[in-house]
Amino acid sequence: MSMGEHPYLGLWVTSDGFIRHELLPGNRYREARGRRERAYEGRYEVRGTHIDYWDDTGFTADGDFRDDVLHHAGMVLRRA
Repeated sequence: MSMGEHPYLGLWVTSDGFIRHELLPGNRYREARGRRERAYEGRYEVRGTHIDYWDDTGFTADGDFRDDVLHHAGMVLRRA
């Protein structure tokens, strides 16, 4: 399956709305934090239910999708 077709594309948000991950086609993501709409940007890769992030500044992170919930760096994000 190509990255543009994976089922996790779209916006993922913490319950308080403070952290927002937008998984874009073309293996790019945007993370907003509070009023900072582009706090982080970079690329990502999904393998099965696992996601790896590479921020444009060199920071790396990962997460896992379970039951349509994204678990990332101690945070829980749900589809917006």
